[in-house]
Amino acid sequence: MFRSFFLAGFEGSTGYNRRGEWFDHVVATGHDVMVDQDYRDIASIGLHAARETVRWPLVDKGGRHDFSSVEPFVEAAKRHRVDVIWDLFHYGFPDDVDLWSSSFPRRFADYCYAFARYVATHMEGPHVFTPINEPSFMSYAAGDKGLFAPHATGRGIELKVALARAAIAGIDAIRAACPKARFVNVDPLCSVVAPPDRPDLAAEAHHFNEGLVFQAWDILCGRQFPELGGSPEHLDIVGVNYYWTNQWELHCCANEHGIIPPLADDDPRRLPLTDLIWKVCKRYGREVMITETSHIGDNRGPWLHEVTRACETLLSEGAALLGVCLYPILGMPEWHDRSVWTPMGLWDPLCHHDPCAGRLVCEPMLDALRSAQELEALHRKAKHSEASVRWLRSRKADTRARLDLQISRRDHERIDLDRRRGRRS
Repeated sequence: MFRSFFLAGFEGSTGYNRRGEWFDHVVATGHDVMVDQDYRDIASIGLHAARETVRWPLVDKGGRHDFSSVEPFVEAAKRHRVDVIWDLFHYGFPDDVDLWSSSFPRRFADYCYAFARYVATHMEGPHVFTPINEPSFMSYAAGDKGLFAPHATGRGIELKVALARAAIAGIDAIRAACPKARFVNVDPLCSVVAPPDRPDLAAEAHHFNEGLVFQAWDILCGRQFPELGGSPEHLDIVGVNYYWTNQWELHCCANEHGIIPPLADDDPRRLPLTDLIWKVCKRYGREVMITETSHIGDNRGPWLHEVTRACETLLSEGAALLGVCLYPILGMPEWHDRSVWTPMGLWDPLCHHDPCAGRLVCEPMLDALRSAQELEALHRKAKHSEASVRWLRSRKADTRARLDLQISRRDHERIDLDRRRGRRS
């Protein structure tokens, strides 16, 4: 689908954090000012596709749409030949939008339709969109724990349903404006285990792993809450976000940021990434992308090596894996404390107080990326094989259709001959 197997993910979170402070990570990382340089940099190392955020609060003013904040990103993407997955709702939403109201899906759909028309007019395809980023995490953070606006507690499932309803409406609206659009529906891929001294929690862990993890995707494809109008066509591509923190013990206490301590790297209860991805592939039978993955500090290089090995296995086994997004590609400040920066990108700012003053590349991660370039060839081979299978199936279908047509014609000729014989007698 994209010009490269690896993508660059530019952190685009906006919204109000647990302290009620506004944050905009496009500005905080300097990406709004340095977008042309950023796209030049990623293209120079073989990353020809990116996840980019359209900041809904900046675009939508009382239902009127101004895409001037998006224009520099569109132009840079065209200039440097970077394909883009456009993320339309990354936690932040306009102040006059009520996520609990019946008008929310319509307002979101109008915005999606307007942006899809804008992109289709200003860029060649592929036109790819993520309507709502991480509905499961947002439901937890903003609907259960009050970490983001609308700062609710105990309303997680209610918020998840509201987000799913809006996503379905948004997908329908985008297709009306851009019929060939594709969708990458992004959510965390997680796994939990019961503590060794709590075997009574095994059933709860199973319910989480086999039910809750997939709930947002199940709603989109119509398996749960079918009255919302979901279908397999709404799900389209399954985007999985997977970090080193995505496996943990059930009922461990979260820290002040809502982060639960992950299982240790050498914990035998950790499932291989290949097993988790195959579970998604088999459950939905759709194409899959790893839409976010990274580690911090000195672990960035080893983590990318680990992800690369998993991808090699998946592709060699025939998984429909479209790509891996290195996310975030730029080091970023914490949501709830902008003075604290996390070194988890391929580039870190030389100065946290001025992220546009220059960037320092993480050499071990860059080396790991360069050593993974053989994945590009493996992916092209997998796509060629898949295309050959589709071509063969198409030829078989065409042959069968021609045979059916010939049989039908012969049947009609025989019936007509019988009728004429009957008239003669």
